[in-house]
Parts: sequence; C-alpha cells; structure tokens
Amino acid sequence: MNETTAAGRNARLVRTIFAEFAAGNLAPLREALHDDFVEHSPGNPSGRDAFLRFIADSEVAKAELDLKRVVADEEHVVVHYRMTPPGQERGLAVVDIWRLADGRIAEHWDVVQPVPQAREVPNGMF
Repeated sequence: MNETTAAGRNARLVRTIFAEFAAGNLAPLREALHDDFVEHSPGNPSGRDAFLRFIADSEVAKAELDLKRVVADEEHVVVHYRMTPPGQERGLAVVDIWRLADGRIAEHWDVVQPVPQAREVPNGMF
C-alpha cells in the first residue's frame, strides 16, 4: 500500500501498533488513541485510559496474535487476525475496525468468533 496516501499512512500506523501490541508493548497504542476514544464492542469501556486499562488485563494482551490481512481507506483500517490465548489450540478469528481522525485512532469495533474445526470451513478460516 502506498504510504503517501491517507489509506497507506493509516494502514502503516495500525500495522505498527498491532506489531508492538503483539510484542507486549502498549505504549504506541496509548499514543495513537484519541483522548476521547470511542469503543463500540460490548463490555469494553470507552475513553483512552479506561480502554487501555481494560485491554492490558484482557485475554488479547496474553494471546499470540497472527495478522492475516489489513484493508484501509482514508478513514478506516480493518485487520483480520488469529488470536490464540494460552491453552487454546484453535483460538479465535478476529476482525477489528478502527476509525482514524487526524492521524489518531478515534473509534473501534470488533467481531470475534471461535475458529471452528477445519472440516467445518473447507476453504479455510483465514
């Protein structure tokens, strides 16, 4: 993706934050979230500080994250990945949708489902 476009810059920002978070570093996420960050996922709190506290203690912070694809436009970045928490063999399929404004993350939505047995998805989950 061309990093001179808004879509390219957005994709690069989210990829970088994803890689840092997957390595256990929350600092880049803190810097990237708007102060008035809005969370749309059930059970997750809105607001930068509340969201960061929540995510630091959540299952995702302890899981192995395997990024499969990134789709971006001028305002949104969508990431599709496998999240494998400790002790779970198949893990979860996750799609995160991030809305960016002024080069920072303003909103988040996600869709999460258990990865089914391979025979249930003959064309593969990822």
